[in-house]
Amino acid sequence: MTAAAGASPATPRYDAVVIGAGIVGLATARELRGAGRSVAVLEAEDQVAAHQTGHNSNVIHSGLYYRPGSHKARLAVAGRDETVAFCRAHDLPHRVGGKLVVATEPEELPRLAELARRGLANGVECYELTDREARRHEPAVRALAALRVPGTGVCDFRLITEKLAELFVAAGGELLLGRRVRQLVRRRADVVVRTDAGDVLAGQVVACAGLRSDELARRSGHGPGVRILPFRGEYAGLREPAAGLVRELIYPVPDPDLPFLGVHATRGVDGHVHVGPNAVLALAREGYDWRTVRPRELAGTLAYPGLRRLARRYWRYGLDEVRGSLSREVMAARVRRMLPDVRAEDLEPGGAGVRAQAVRRDGTLVDDFLFVADGGTDGGADARILHVLNAPSPAATSALPIAREIVARLTGDRPAAPSEVAPR
Repeated sequence: MTAAAGASPATPRYDAVVIGAGIVGLATARELRGAGRSVAVLEAEDQVAAHQTGHNSNVIHSGLYYRPGSHKARLAVAGRDETVAFCRAHDLPHRVGGKLVVATEPEELPRLAELARRGLANGVECYELTDREARRHEPAVRALAALRVPGTGVCDFRLITEKLAELFVAAGGELLLGRRVRQLVRRRADVVVRTDAGDVLAGQVVACAGLRSDELARRSGHGPGVRILPFRGEYAGLREPAAGLVRELIYPVPDPDLPFLGVHATRGVDGHVHVGPNAVLALAREGYDWRTVRPRELAGTLAYPGLRRLARRYWRYGLDEVRGSLSREVMAARVRRMLPDVRAEDLEPGGAGVRAQAVRRDGTLVDDFLFVADGGTDGGADARILHVLNAPSPAATSALPIAREIVARLTGDRPAAPSEVAPR
């Protein structure tokens, strides 16, 4: 039936709307569409994978680091195999060459042994090596001992996301780019999704808004209990001949008193080698360099009590990360802990990403994936809106099983949620 002359067109209505066309959003949309639902994806940018998905190390993580029983441990282990299978099925570039985690100081040896224990508890294949055995895999490495993780690999998450978008659209889903969502209004029978290009109606909504996830939750009347702090991670490329020092992936032993993994070296699927990232507070949510400053966003970040408490705990670490951002020599010195032949002149600019890290008001980082439904964390078929409030690394690796987890939460058929703990 055609609309009467002068009548407004009907508001589009879908069984489900997914906000965000990163890898988690599109994997979720494809899963929902596969269940026979009408689905639309709304994305503020004019392309998919515009932020976290398209600006990362492209490492297929093994599940080594994460607390046994956590979402990250369970979903990364499953996601590693599924990511590789997806790449094979769709002829996408990938390589599973394994990685070394290297201990370079005596105090790191107990931490390396604990990491091996955690990996085995998570079902991750890993082997403890002597220094000589480590150099059989990476001849240029300096190590007292190492952990070999053969299941770690590399891929191109942007290409994976573009393929997910293609499959979703081919299955009848709608991908609407350039549609920024301003607010979600829950009604008795549906949700009004208010965008800058008009309203959309949905039976259920999954908000995978990444760097803007907490803002959207607050504007929609849901107090998320966290704030997204944007941490920029900067990479440097290794010029030849120094790039030849790296065969696959080389990681340091993470310090359990610090919130991030540290600078590592990765040979990508294109053959180029990059080192990084550092971790500095970005001056805007999408602040990929020091020149990008949004005063209102920065003021909100600086005023957040959780940042002040986090800074009191980690201020020395934070200052050192700023030094690494501003000095090529400092970055090279960090790499030399593992690869002693790297010099500052071997480094070249290598891009940056921004990690959307959820932080509580008490200054603790949310250490696991965080999914919150409008009816509480359990979700269920009566939940109209589900917010994905923390999905940094290894979310790209875990995207396919995360999608199933989200759909199961919307139907009320899911595993019990693990308890959350403070960061490592």
